[in-house]
Amino acid sequence: MTRFGYTLMTEQSGPRELVGYAADAERAGFDLLVSSDHYFPWLDGQGHAPNAWTLLGAVAQATSRVELMTYVTCPTMRYHPTVVAQQAATLAVLSEGRFQLNLGSGENLNEHVVGQGWPAVGERQDMLEEAISIIRSLLDGELVTWEGNHFRVDQAKLWDLPESPVELGVAVSGDHSIERFAPLVDHLVAVEPDADLVTSWDKARGGEASRKIGQVPICWDPSRERAIERAHDQFRWFSGGWKVNADLPMPAGFEAASQFVRPEDVAESISCGPDLDAHVEAVAAYWEAGFTDVAIVQIGDDGQQRFLDEAAAPLLEALRAAATKTED
Repeated sequence: MTRFGYTLMTEQSGPRELVGYAADAERAGFDLLVSSDHYFPWLDGQGHAPNAWTLLGAVAQATSRVELMTYVTCPTMRYHPTVVAQQAATLAVLSEGRFQLNLGSGENLNEHVVGQGWPAVGERQDMLEEAISIIRSLLDGELVTWEGNHFRVDQAKLWDLPESPVELGVAVSGDHSIERFAPLVDHLVAVEPDADLVTSWDKARGGEASRKIGQVPICWDPSRERAIERAHDQFRWFSGGWKVNADLPMPAGFEAASQFVRPEDVAESISCGPDLDAHVEAVAAYWEAGFTDVAIVQIGDDGQQRFLDEAAAPLLEALRAAATKTED
C-alpha cells in the first residue's frame, strides 16, 4: 500500500506556521511528514528557512501518529555526522520511534555558509559515505573513534537512543550512487519517478525489501490561474534540475537561472488548480515507477491552510483509491 506524505517546506513558511500545518496534515490523514533542511530559501520571495531539527522536535510533540522524516539532511559540512546522529536519536526518542533519517550530499545553497568551500561531486559523495558509516555506528550504540579522509571522531557515544534503531535513507540519482550507497542504508530517496532507478536499487540490495520515497510538487487552488501564478512565483527554480540546483550558492543565482521561466512553463511541469484528478495523475507516476512513499509539496504559504482544510482529505481519498486500483 502506497503511503502519502505532506512536506513541511521550510523555505516557504515560518516555524510556528509549519507546526500548525503538521498537526492539520496529521488530522487530514497523511501517513508521513517530511521536512526540508535548508539555511536559505531557493528564492528571496519565499522568505523563510527555519531550522529543521528544532521544527521537527516541536512537530513530534504536536503530533502522535504520523511518521517524521528529513528530506534530506546533509551530514557533511553544516553538520558534523556525530551531531546529526545525536539529533536523529533524540528526535526518535521524542517521537516514540516515528522518525526516519534521510541523508544526501547537499547543495551549495545551504552548505557554503560554514566557509569551507563547495567540493566537487565525487568528494561530496566520499564525505557522505564516511558520514553514513559514522552515523550508523553511533545509532547502533557503539563507542566510535574514527579517523578518515574527511572526518575525525574521538570517542563519541550516544546516551539517549530509541528502542528501535533509526532507519536511514539516502538520496540517489543514478547507478553509480546506487552501487555505492545501497549497501549502507535501508531506503531510497529520489526526486524523479524513475522506474529504472528503483529496479537498480532493488538489484543492488539483492532483493531485500526497502522503501522508495519520492516527492512531487503540486499547487492546489480553486482558481487554476491563481495556482499557476503562485507556482511560478514560488517554484520556478524547480525547472533547473538537480545538477544545476546543487551548485548555485545563493537565492540570487536561482533568480537569475529562472528569470526566463514563464508561467506556462511551470504549468507544464507542475499540476496546478482545483482538479484533484490532475493532481492524482501527477502523483501516480511515482507509485507506477515502484515508489512506496510519495510526499506532496503544496506550493506556497499563501493558500496552505485552505489546502489542508478543504483539499487534503479528498485528495488523499482519491490518491488511495487510485493507488489501490493500480496495485490490485
